[in-house]
Amino acid sequence: MGPIDIIVVFLYFIVILGIGYWSFKRGKESSDDYFLAGRDVGWLAVGASLFASNIGSEHLVGLAGSGAAGGFAVGHFEWLASYVLLLLGWIFVPFYLKSRVFTMPEFLELRYGSASRWYLALVSVLGYILTKISVTLFAGAVVIRELTGLGVMESASILILITGLYTIAGGLRAVVYTEVVQTFVLISGSLILTIIGLVKVGGWGGLTSRVPADFFSMWKPIDHPNFPWTGIVFGAPILGIWYWCTDQYIVQRVLSARDEENARRGTIFAGYLKILPVFIFVLPGIIASALYPDISGVNSDRAFPALVVRLLPVGMKGIVIAGLLAALMSSLSSVFNSCSTLITWDFYRKIRKSPTERELVLVGRIATSIIVILGFLWIPFMKYISSQLYIYLQSVQAYISPPIAACFLFGILTHKVNGAGAIASLITGFILGALRLILEILNSYSGLPQNKILLWIARVNFLHYAVFLFAISSIVLFSVSLLYNERGKGKIKELVISSDILNRAKRDKSNLILSIILAIIIALLWIAFA
Repeated sequence: MGPIDIIVVFLYFIVILGIGYWSFKRGKESSDDYFLAGRDVGWLAVGASLFASNIGSEHLVGLAGSGAAGGFAVGHFEWLASYVLLLLGWIFVPFYLKSRVFTMPEFLELRYGSASRWYLALVSVLGYILTKISVTLFAGAVVIRELTGLGVMESASILILITGLYTIAGGLRAVVYTEVVQTFVLISGSLILTIIGLVKVGGWGGLTSRVPADFFSMWKPIDHPNFPWTGIVFGAPILGIWYWCTDQYIVQRVLSARDEENARRGTIFAGYLKILPVFIFVLPGIIASALYPDISGVNSDRAFPALVVRLLPVGMKGIVIAGLLAALMSSLSSVFNSCSTLITWDFYRKIRKSPTERELVLVGRIATSIIVILGFLWIPFMKYISSQLYIYLQSVQAYISPPIAACFLFGILTHKVNGAGAIASLITGFILGALRLILEILNSYSGLPQNKILLWIARVNFLHYAVFLFAISSIVLFSVSLLYNERGKGKIKELVISSDILNRAKRDKSNLILSIILAIIIALLWIAFA
């Protein structure tokens, strides 16, 4: 990087720390304020925060790498997210806000009982520490090393220190409002990279003439190893419902909204933003494969850093690297804050029955600090972890999500499922997910016995397996609920779809129109790139 690039990155850090300091000074020593930004966040900040939390450094680099390797098909997950965000806004938001919960496990307890809450809280915290923090740190540090020459240890240490500082001090308010800035920086930097890349490759015509024609065809045959159309249509929405509608990491932004209308409009705004990644993250990967013959196959994940290093002039690199830092820091701050909220609300508050507001905030700050320290302690061990193992760690989420999605979705749609069915479904899904992961690893390293069932579980496309897992989890949920025909207690009737909820949603005309337009745009894009 040249001096101008360094100045740009330095200014980015100053702005982010400034927002963190502002959030700290404005904040009150209350749990509502620290964990949910006072439940007073407007729709623009909600939407930008949803988008920024989702786009981590590994996400950005991975999308470019998948684009370099196979074209637009990976973009299915981005555009499908727009539909799932509408589902979050119209179906889930009314219940989440009405229940006044702080966490998703807390909501699950209101609907099903304490066993489901303990399960989801434990799985979520362990999952965040083992997957989100480790993968984000590793991917971000490696890419920054490629771009700046700093070592992995130095890169990771600087980023985790700055991110931890404003997250500990300002809570969710600092996270949300820094993510508004980070969204702008991330989109601007990626857009600059895309435009310069397209000019260099000779425009759209020059690009299409240099890469295989099927790179721009999103719908793949049923036997495609990564993106079969059946998996996209039936499997991907299941993972999407879990991630966008039930995961604390994402939903906490919606819980902080000023009211139902702002929460819903925030999800719609995020849905519009999710149109962009195909064109500003995936497309640059295709451009890299067209410009540089060495960016293909096993080297496809080098697409993003290759474009930055080889293509951008001095001055522009700083903006794009700031965008990369924005992606990394928004993901880290989100996971720090989500972990802190879960630990405080679903563990500490369950054990200590009547804590003061100041005590809860203090515990939240201590919990965030512990998570940051764990991140530091993880850094020296990153070099011992293979990229293949990181893929397996990521896949854990795909294998635990279907039963969680089933419990939340059917828990809201019908009162016929209960706590006994929920915990049976969650445990069954967890066992089948763990079985898939173990067999997949054994199949890769040592081979499996020639048993058709075991081989199918190990080798079937993960999206197809998600459909199977969702179906089994749903059957168990309804069957056990029927056997233990105990109607829910307390707030169950308030947490199931009712005419009151539907009528209130119908009156939200402006958001309904925006939702229909978004749905049409995504459908037209899918047709255009069929």
